[in-house]
Formats: sequence, C-alpha cells, structure tokens
Amino acid sequence: MALSTASVYPAGAAAAFEIAAELGYDGIEVMVWTDPISQNAGALRALADHHGLDIVSIHAPTLLLTQRVMSADPWGKVDGSIELAREVGAPTVVLHPPFRWQKEYAQGFADGVAEREHDSGIVLAVENMFPWAARGRQVQAYLPHWDPVPQPYDHVTIDLSHTATARSDALQMVRDLDDRLAHIHLADGHLTTLKDDHLVPGRGTQPCAEVLEHVSTSGFGGAVVLEVGTRRRPREREIDLRESLAFARTHLGQAGDPVGDATASGSAS
Repeated sequence: MALSTASVYPAGAAAAFEIAAELGYDGIEVMVWTDPISQNAGALRALADHHGLDIVSIHAPTLLLTQRVMSADPWGKVDGSIELAREVGAPTVVLHPPFRWQKEYAQGFADGVAEREHDSGIVLAVENMFPWAARGRQVQAYLPHWDPVPQPYDHVTIDLSHTATARSDALQMVRDLDDRLAHIHLADGHLTTLKDDHLVPGRGTQPCAEVLEHVSTSGFGGAVVLEVGTRRRPREREIDLRESLAFARTHLGQAGDPVGDATASGSAS
C-alpha cells in the first residue's frame, strides 16, 4: 500500500516520504511537478533509503497544470519519467491520455506507449480520465478517449475519483480490464459533482471496498496507491491518511498485518 506525493500537496515529496513512513505505508508514488525533488533521482533514492520505503511508481507530469514540467514535448515527459523510474527502481510509470489539442501526440499514442514499454521494461499504465463540462455540455477533452477500457493499452491505471466524475461503473471497469489492470489510485468521489474530488475512501459513492476486495483475490500484482486531496484540510491530513491506510488494509485483507493493526488502532483513538 503506497502513498502518492500528490496526497500531501502543496507540501513536497520530502514531506510525503516522512508522513508515509510515520503512518506505516509501504511505498511512495512520486508525482512529478515543480517540486525539484520530484524530478531528482538522487534525492528520491536518498529519501527512499532514509525512510525505508519503496518507490513503486512515477506519475508523469501529464496534467494540465504541469504542461511545462520536465519537458514541453509530451513524449519528452514520458521518456523523462521512464528514465526517472529506471534510476529510482520504480517498475511503473502512470500517465494520462493526450489532450484533444495534442493531435499529433494522440495519433501515435497507443503505439508509442507499447514501443516504450517493450524497449524500457517499465510498465506504462494509462489512467482513466473523465469528460469535461462546459456550458452545461460534456466535452471530450482527451484523445483517443478518457475511457481506457476499449483502448489497446496493455496496462491501465484505474482512479476511483475519476470514475465518480465520469459516472463510470468502477467495479465493472476493473472486471473488464482483468489482467490489464496494473495500478490503482485509491480515492473516492461524488456522482453529484463535476469536480474530481479525490476524497478519503469511504466518504463518497465509489465501490472502493468492493474494488479492493475484488483485486485482493483476483491475482492483481500491481500497486494500490492512495491519491487523495488534503490541501483544504491540512490540519486533518494525518488523520485522513491514517484512516485511508486502515481502510485499504482492511479491504485488502491485510488487517492482521502488524502495521495495519497499529494504523487501525491509531485511527480509532
């Protein structure tokens, strides 16, 4: 069970490693953004060694707000993230599908992802997204589509906040993906909003417990990474991250783990 550095935003990667180790997480997903440490392999390795945590994945800077991070070229971002993953020993890179205005990038996206996976040995797990809303209408903001299930990607990330925003059937998506599901972003969300909520699991409408219980017995071999928003509740950040870890361990069948027991006990106190 890993913690995304995005879960402590706007604090940086160093803070994420510290709180993940303190609360008993097993690893870290590094969201690459303007934080210099998130782009520095040496600094990340030092943090991982110091705190005894694995870096399970690198999240490429393919968000709307990171369009100039690492490279202005979209393939440059992917290649830079693959190299960073290699240098820190992370087996997986998470990336979003192209934006609709990145037409040239989108045309060769699936083939480019497959080629880079083959050449690098790194899993490139394309994340599910959602339609945008503009003037009361849904807008297709991603190419070839926000839904990765029918796409030819070998590996996919399911984000359980994005499924809420898209009004997707999260559990059915997991079942349909079967062994193509390589990575999970654990979060929650409400169907009644157009926001990407990234709530603590159990506080929204998504079948977070059911998804975790399903993958715990399905042969899933990827990482489960908590990616929640704590920016608006900085004083409750530790409580929220502790509660999320206890939730995950319970529904992954790890409640008997010594760390899981300590975490659940701390959450109840």
